[in-house]
Amino acid sequence: MRQAWLALVLAAAALPVRAELWAYVDAAGVAHFADRALDSRYTPVLSGSGQDAAAGEHVPGKTMTRSKLLTWLEFAPEVKAVQPLLREAELATGIDAELLKALITVESGYRRDSVSPRGAVGLMQITPATAERYLTREEVAHRPVDEHLRDARSNVLIGARMLADLWRRLGGVDLALAAWNAGESRVRGGKLPAIDETRSHVHMVLELYWALLQQRQLGRARALQLTGPTAAGPGTR
Repeated sequence: MRQAWLALVLAAAALPVRAELWAYVDAAGVAHFADRALDSRYTPVLSGSGQDAAAGEHVPGKTMTRSKLLTWLEFAPEVKAVQPLLREAELATGIDAELLKALITVESGYRRDSVSPRGAVGLMQITPATAERYLTREEVAHRPVDEHLRDARSNVLIGARMLADLWRRLGGVDLALAAWNAGESRVRGGKLPAIDETRSHVHMVLELYWALLQQRQLGRARALQLTGPTAAGPGTR
């Protein structure tokens, strides 16, 4: 189910220097770019200044700029230690390691021992009740659910399974993230729930996901569609 998303720098090359870039990725894994939000699916991924948004723009809900956050994610020991687990989960579930990395950043800040007031545990902040849905019988028989959640490798794999399941059933990564935050029952009719916290959560994760994808090789893209004036550049690839 791997969704190959094109790095933003490729599309940005086709835009005027001071252009804005908005984008979304559909359920088929096709990235759609435009110079404005054509509808509610589009989110901003490049600032209108023509410079890296990191220069002065803060990631919503974070106290550091995007540039500093990305630098921390690249070099922090606690993040580097988890990276092999993210690649393993990607191979097992088809969910990009960059998406898992973004979600962990927003959920726990890479604090393995984090426990929320609702009882969500570990890197991906998963409750025991949720974990039971995504563990196999053999895994449950091997050790208690709480131990699985406190183990970084198991925690990441459970979270990746859950995200892949939500994405497959709801039909979009934004809806899957909304269900992750607010609960699946609140995601109806293919639309994000009108909950500020949930919309902010989805925006934060996707914005960081886009930024992380810029750091990965461009050859993973399957398709690119430029819409409106942006299509007048060198063309799609």
